Amino acid sequence: MQRGKGILDASALEGWRKSSYSGGSNGDCLEVSTVYPGAVPVRDSKDPQGPALVFDTVAWSAFVGAVRRGEFL
Repeated sequence: MQRGKGILDASALEGWRKSSYSGGSNGDCLEVSTVYPGAVPVRDSKDPQGPALVFDTVAWSAFVGAVRRGEFL
């Protein structure tokens, strides 16, 4: 899996998880897979067979940190 690439069928990947803040309604959520060293695949939970974007782990961690700090409000 290379950085900056997408995956056309995300269901082919393993280890998907949703945020505990998502609730049980299976609504508008992102899922991430954490089983790939150096990469974080991200998909839309409503479309598990759809595409996934793949981010470098450093970039993904920076994004999550910025969200937690409220930098996108």
